[in-house]
Amino acid sequence: MLSAISFLHWPFLLLLPLAVAPWILRHPRLRRVAAIHSRGDILSSIPPSFRARTWWLSPALRSLAIALVVVSLARPVLTNQDSQVFTEGAAVELVVDRSGSMNAEDFTIDGKRTNRLNAVKRVATNFIKGGEGLDGRASDLVGLTVFARFADSISPLTTDHDFLIEALHGTQVATEASESGTAIGDAVALGVERLRDAMESANRDGQERVKGAALILMTDGENNAGDTDPMSAAELAKTLGVRIYAIGVGTRGYAPFPSRGLNGRTYYQQQAVTIDEELLTAMAEATGGRYFRATDTDGLAKIYEAIDALERTRIEQSITTFHRDLAVQGFRLGGRAFPAILMLAAACLLLDSAVAATWGRRIG
Repeated sequence: MLSAISFLHWPFLLLLPLAVAPWILRHPRLRRVAAIHSRGDILSSIPPSFRARTWWLSPALRSLAIALVVVSLARPVLTNQDSQVFTEGAAVELVVDRSGSMNAEDFTIDGKRTNRLNAVKRVATNFIKGGEGLDGRASDLVGLTVFARFADSISPLTTDHDFLIEALHGTQVATEASESGTAIGDAVALGVERLRDAMESANRDGQERVKGAALILMTDGENNAGDTDPMSAAELAKTLGVRIYAIGVGTRGYAPFPSRGLNGRTYYQQQAVTIDEELLTAMAEATGGRYFRATDTDGLAKIYEAIDALERTRIEQSITTFHRDLAVQGFRLGGRAFPAILMLAAACLLLDSAVAATWGRRIG
């Protein structure tokens, strides 16, 4: 959400130079008094007192108080625009496999070996935000579902892509025995439900704003867990008009899996990998989508380039508006909470009074 500060009565800001008046009037050079003494060298050797060293505190507080009052008169208002805008976009649900087999390190990023899940994160991030040949999906609603033995909705469909990408990069390969498995059917069914909820919400007043939706399924295995048959989930997607783009992630035949030896070094074991390409192809084609096979990072990026040609339809984005009068209402700046500007001005004057009544007290 974008924020902006505006001044309703900005001409008052022309009075800001008055804030330097206390500073000028109290400056020691303007208040210097000549004195005649037979031993001037003795007087010059006496170090200045604490009061003399802190002469600037009182005028500084008064100057700050005046500046804050002037800014308050200008009526600073923090505003987040409230509007409903129509943008060209699509509703896209990312469904990412995080089962143990996604730990196979048969991909590379910047010339370094990495596992399948990290490669998916890298390319999916570019797909959403743009980069490395991908334009990004700035106006799209994008959601995230991850799965191993169980499917979880990690992010609702949103245009807050920074939040989505943070959730994506926080996803880790399942390591617990209780998480062992690949529930493709459950994951697709959950992703389709999230797309349906988003479409019903956007079209709630009878206007068809989300006319198309897609689900991108990324997996490297076979359906061996969950309660939902994958083809039943695909039929549900077809009924709701959701296209499934399935991506088989990983090399063919064998893949290197890392393991740590007793000496702390990492060793790799070649293990057979199997992707149910027949099932994934059938699921995609049943919904009007396509199946792809990615055996390296470049291939995965090219697949996303192909998917990036998804139909762009009109969706509605609601932006909440907040109006906050900073002169009389507290605010946050740099992640920290501050009181109202007038309260800060009053605090400066109170502190100045305390200084004047103590070590800054003047006699005569």
